[in-house]
Amino acid sequence: MNNYFPLLLRLLSALVILFGVIACTDSTTAPAVSGVPDDAKDAKNVADFVQAKGVRFEKNGKPYVITGVNMWYAAYLGAPGGVGDRTRLAKELDTLKSIGVNNIRVLAVSEQSDINSAVKPAVTNGFGNYDENLLQGLDYLLIELAKRDMTAVLYFNNFWQWSGGMSQYMSWITGEPMQDPNVTQQWESFMANSASFYRSEKAQQEYRNTLRKIITRVNSINGKLYVDDATIMSWQLANEPRPGNSHTSQEHKEIYINWMHTAAAYIKSLDAHHLVSSGSEGEMGSVNDLDVFVRAHATPDIDYLTYHMWIRNWGWFDKTKPAETWPPAWEKAQRYMRMHIDIAKQMNKPLVLEEFGLDRDMGAYAIDTTTEYRDRYFREVFNVLLESAQKGEPSAGYNLWAWNGAGRTTRENFWWQEGDDFMGDPPQEEQGMYGVFDTDKSTIAIMKEFNARFQP
Repeated sequence: MNNYFPLLLRLLSALVILFGVIACTDSTTAPAVSGVPDDAKDAKNVADFVQAKGVRFEKNGKPYVITGVNMWYAAYLGAPGGVGDRTRLAKELDTLKSIGVNNIRVLAVSEQSDINSAVKPAVTNGFGNYDENLLQGLDYLLIELAKRDMTAVLYFNNFWQWSGGMSQYMSWITGEPMQDPNVTQQWESFMANSASFYRSEKAQQEYRNTLRKIITRVNSINGKLYVDDATIMSWQLANEPRPGNSHTSQEHKEIYINWMHTAAAYIKSLDAHHLVSSGSEGEMGSVNDLDVFVRAHATPDIDYLTYHMWIRNWGWFDKTKPAETWPPAWEKAQRYMRMHIDIAKQMNKPLVLEEFGLDRDMGAYAIDTTTEYRDRYFREVFNVLLESAQKGEPSAGYNLWAWNGAGRTTRENFWWQEGDDFMGDPPQEEQGMYGVFDTDKSTIAIMKEFNARFQP
């Protein structure tokens, strides 16, 4: 445009010349705002995200090993009022950071339920009805994690009842009251009902609406898009999604596999940078059909594999006969870990043991009881995973279950009630069952030791 400036000067009046110069100045400076600098910024932002590279994670071009805990309630603590406790949240994160924890696995969405064993309040109070106070808690949590260079795995739903979950979806759709298996002890029918979620067109539409609501959210505190926030390591489809109960048909297995693929693909369509994971327990969460686990994860839209291991819940270990049942339980645990490490190796994907825990000795809940077998279990599991990682196998990290931290209960029966402290033990379980308190010195020492040893 400067080549035409003399001509413009001769043809236009002084006033027009002035506006022309201003317009010329604006147009020539515009490319400096868009163009290459934005591209460079985008490239840098992508490097900030945790990425899956073969059987390993990377962040900023360096190996990234997950040394984490489950802290499902963390976003609740971040809420600006009501159930929020930001002072406690800061204390918990500072403690975790000091012992080498770099990742927490967090419930992003809960569903309001009337049953006693479900958390209250909830993020959703019916389809499309979101509690903005709790969503702001998630906003705040992400900011606090970023301050400490920590990341989060955020899961959107739950096969189990303690956060409402899939069965609450179906209750809203059918109008039938949600069953509480803690009361009825009808776990088979409960699991069948939860699994009907995958076959309901209405449930899937509402689930996608929730995915879009969270993934495309703008942080209300710092104005940052969630899709641009590298503090989020992974979006996770659900907590422990299962195809159904022990009588699940092949047809229902296929529906489940298809759901895993389509849900992961939908998340990727909204957000190309973040990792996507399933939240699966592995073979045990695939109705003991290893083919279901493999096929469900055989999609490029699921970036890494997860598995959980519950040696007492699955009947391998008897908390009242620890000395007698520990040896066979530990043999089964090693086989279970080995099985999933081998699968991840074949699929060339990272593997995270994202839930594992054990009761306090003799199944006690009180904070002053011993943790001899839990400590032994953690140490043995860590040793297996560390040896595997050092061999170059796909053991890319862990999140132990679960962090109670400074939470306490005053209930004589140890059951959670609305208004009580949140702890790693969810409302469907006695408070103190699996959670690690900030006073469990021997357990925390083991966590700190291995968190350091796992880091490259």
